Amino acid sequence: MKDKITLVLFSLGISLLAGALGSFFTQSSVSTWYLNLNKPFFNPPSWLFGPVWTFLFILIGISLYLVIRTKADKEIKKRAYILFAIQWLLNIGWTYFFFYLRNPLLGLIEIIVLLVAIILCTVYFYRINKVAAYLLIPYILWVSFASVLNFSLWFLN
Repeated sequence: MKDKITLVLFSLGISLLAGALGSFFTQSSVSTWYLNLNKPFFNPPSWLFGPVWTFLFILIGISLYLVIRTKADKEIKKRAYILFAIQWLLNIGWTYFFFYLRNPLLGLIEIIVLLVAIILCTVYFYRINKVAAYLLIPYILWVSFASVLNFSLWFLN
């Protein structure tokens, strides 16, 4: 039981760490530069992003936990972990490009690569644990929406 709790906390911690690191890059711009951008009509209110991302990072952490706990082919698990790490780094990278560098075009290019990485990670998670893959669907949907939003912000500015 203690091992399961430790593993859940580890998985959630890894996932939430991406959010914490990403928020470091947003701090300098979210209340200044971002506020002054021309935004599309479907831009969510600023207060929504924190709760949505927290919820998504919790789902991502649970998904990772399920993959770690499920017995599967070592090579498939290795690829799943690599894809997880890639999407994790790209998730942090998007906030760096978009907010820290204040570059919506680089953010747009990066978020498209991020979306592909999330989909590939989901495919490999599905091979290991279907529930783990299903838990990533909201993440895919949100990043798809964020991609459209990112494109719109680049286009309007």
